[in-house]
Amino acid sequence: MSGTAQIGVTGLAVMGRNLARNFARNGFTVAVHNRTTAKTDALVEEFGDEGAFVAARTPKEFVAALERPRRLVIMVKAGDPTDAVIQEFAPLLDEGDIVIDGGNAHFEDTRRREKELRERGIHFVGAGISGGEEGALNGPSIMPGGSAESYESLGPMLEKIAAKAEDGTPCTTHIGPDGAGHFVKMVHNGIEYADMQLIAEAYDLLRAVAGYSPARIAETFRSWNTGRLDSYLIEITAEVLAHTDAATGRPFVDIVQDRAEQKGTGRWTVQIALDLGVPVSGIAEAVFARSVSGHAALREASRHLAGPTARKLGEDEAAAFAAQVEQALYASKIVAYTQGFHEIAAGSEQYAWNIDLGKVAAIWRGGCIIRAAFLDRITSAYETRPQMPSLLSDKSFAQEIAAAQNDWRTVIATAVTQGVPNPAFAATLAYYDSLRAERLPAALTQGQRDYFGAHTYHRVDRDGTFHTLWGGDKTEVDR
Repeated sequence: MSGTAQIGVTGLAVMGRNLARNFARNGFTVAVHNRTTAKTDALVEEFGDEGAFVAARTPKEFVAALERPRRLVIMVKAGDPTDAVIQEFAPLLDEGDIVIDGGNAHFEDTRRREKELRERGIHFVGAGISGGEEGALNGPSIMPGGSAESYESLGPMLEKIAAKAEDGTPCTTHIGPDGAGHFVKMVHNGIEYADMQLIAEAYDLLRAVAGYSPARIAETFRSWNTGRLDSYLIEITAEVLAHTDAATGRPFVDIVQDRAEQKGTGRWTVQIALDLGVPVSGIAEAVFARSVSGHAALREASRHLAGPTARKLGEDEAAAFAAQVEQALYASKIVAYTQGFHEIAAGSEQYAWNIDLGKVAAIWRGGCIIRAAFLDRITSAYETRPQMPSLLSDKSFAQEIAAAQNDWRTVIATAVTQGVPNPAFAATLAYYDSLRAERLPAALTQGQRDYFGAHTYHRVDRDGTFHTLWGGDKTEVDR
């Protein structure tokens, strides 16, 4: 078997199969391989007319089918399975070859793998791929890390298969060295968790407070999707809410168990934010909301807990409240994205990745799950001020949130008085209020720390580090 394939994909479950088809549809000859050869044969038999495939039954055949420098995409489960595939293929590769991990790997694993393969002269690219199985086939958002040299060889192919923004820009770019790509994909998923939770809370408020049916809420979301909330998640939310279960005739959303699962990337986002000291409270509350939903026994044991008596709204009141929910949802979503970009900036600084936040926003405009109309504005904001400390430092976003804040507060207050949980709405508003506060109660917290642990403090009126000898005359000493 001669090296005629320009790229190869090993691991032909749904994502891997669709990615291989995407490459083939875009004119590339693709070597395909799977541990069970039946999947390889099935792909070629079913989709062979979409482009040029080279079926390989063994790792040696697969590697031999690739032109040099070899480009080998791994699409298997993250963790040990990925390591096993790398260990199987690395001895067959030569210096300058490129191994691409397209799974949802933890970025620290990617950093380790990149270092190990770099020592053998092999490039390792951790590429976050967003868009699900449809995106993999028709154009995802791709977030590749790794060496600049590897992107010179691989980048043009990724740009060909990636989604295109409305201005025609491919939704991929070289994110940065080693684990940068998977780090950005991790935070992307964290923002996705927050976005989904905020949308769910908006739905819950419209149903519990405004008294709207799922079908009417679907129409509300469709209306919102024609304005500033235009996004993929708002679009599909309307579709889900409008769907009727064929077996029961009930709204689909009413026959689904209210337990939201998670695969780990949102949790990683929060864990790493804690390590970096970055506040991502909106994202964290979204992760915890999923966790709460999964504790069936805990929730069942709490059914006896008392709550307020709900007040039924009139039609005009309900319509006015729905408009307020739109304001709250928009403001909260902007805060969630703000927190995500802050974490990316902090990770970039910590690991010396030099990530361009404007380019990250640009490649999220198409293909990915969190694609949204306002990403154009986020891109422009970071292009104008690359070192902007916070997205809320952008004048236009700050003005919009200021205009929304009264309705935002009313929605949260209403949720509290009506007993409707709204953890992500409340957390994002608290974050906003913390940023705009002239003084935070952290001064008292630091005083407490100094009292019980001699942890010292800084003063507002002079430089230095100080400790008070608590008790007696409370003498202050310069530390």
